[in-house]
Amino acid sequence: MRWIGLDIGRDFAHAAVVGEGRGAARSLGRFRMGEEFRAFAATLGPHDVVALEASTNTWTLAELLGRHAGRVVVSNPLRTRAIADAKRKTDDIDAATLAELLAADYLPEVWQPDPATRRLRRLVAHRASLVRDRTACRNRATAILARRLLRAPVTDPFGVRGRAWLVDLELPVDERLTLDSTLRLEALLRAEVEAADRAIAEVVVDDPRVHQLLTIPGIGLVTAAGLLAVIGDIRRFPRPAKLVSYLGLDPRVRQSGDRPAMRGHISRAGQAHARGLLTEAAHATTRAPGPLASFHERLRHRRGAGIAIVATARKLAVVVWHLLTRDEGFRFASAERTAIKRRGLERLAGRLPERARSSQRGATGSSHDRGRARLRGGSDPLEPALRQAIDRTRRDDTSPSTP
Repeated sequence: MRWIGLDIGRDFAHAAVVGEGRGAARSLGRFRMGEEFRAFAATLGPHDVVALEASTNTWTLAELLGRHAGRVVVSNPLRTRAIADAKRKTDDIDAATLAELLAADYLPEVWQPDPATRRLRRLVAHRASLVRDRTACRNRATAILARRLLRAPVTDPFGVRGRAWLVDLELPVDERLTLDSTLRLEALLRAEVEAADRAIAEVVVDDPRVHQLLTIPGIGLVTAAGLLAVIGDIRRFPRPAKLVSYLGLDPRVRQSGDRPAMRGHISRAGQAHARGLLTEAAHATTRAPGPLASFHERLRHRRGAGIAIVATARKLAVVVWHLLTRDEGFRFASAERTAIKRRGLERLAGRLPERARSSQRGATGSSHDRGRARLRGGSDPLEPALRQAIDRTRRDDTSPSTP
């Protein structure tokens, strides 16, 4: 059996091997990425174990090596301190260190996702990058308004009425050029985000795990898909605390000697995007009646709003673990709200026809729609009927009484 370490670079891969004698690693040379690396992979056999550190193209290389080698180990670079803290650090030395740690069975290994999970991860990462670019465009437009001491008269400056107001603004030539360019880019990115949402919906529409997560208040398609992309197989987390730690929502602990353990802020380890999605979901959860909202409200009075939101995000992670492990929905879910989420998912995936949008907001006449219309500067849809009733009452009061 051979233990082979690979140090992967952009143009070359350096290889080192430890043989049956378990002595020091010897160099196998370097291979140019492409045909030379494929030729090297073809020389591997079922008795070879290959190790490489996680990087941008790790899973493509791991799949290629796995066709020939007996086993492929992907190392966690954050925990390979023998490489990160080495005084002498070259590509050949890094490859030799990987091979020696692999032969000694002392290499921290990361979980390798299946092809479906890798595809979902790529889609989620693509959408996240589009959202970041769209946010940058909106920030540029907001900066222009701040420089001109202007404030939008609507709640959403990038909605239909907000964009019309931005287009009609009288600005200096340079500011007008920048704002028009920003609005065009924002419209393009908004369309791309919607296309990414449709692509994600088509992938997960038949996944029962997504339907289970949609029963949780505050969790929609984007959050559910993002969590599943990061979690993958829930069975690799034997208890909820493991998932909480993986998402970086567990507190830091410092303890030495006889002193009591000191707990600090959350560790922020792991994937920041999934942690951010859970935090956003926690904000939405607090607006839906239920045990999660009650938990947040109790903690907010004792510890403050910031700690309460993070603790609610952690509670959401625990709920997610239980639902995925037990293969069931949220016990306190709103059936009506869950049905709306599922119809929206099927509509995005093309299973249902697009819903016709009303030409006037507040057409339902509910108190929420009327309040929203007034906040956005619109008119109350029931105002004409109300005025007619008031006029009739006034006429009855002013008419002469009959003897």
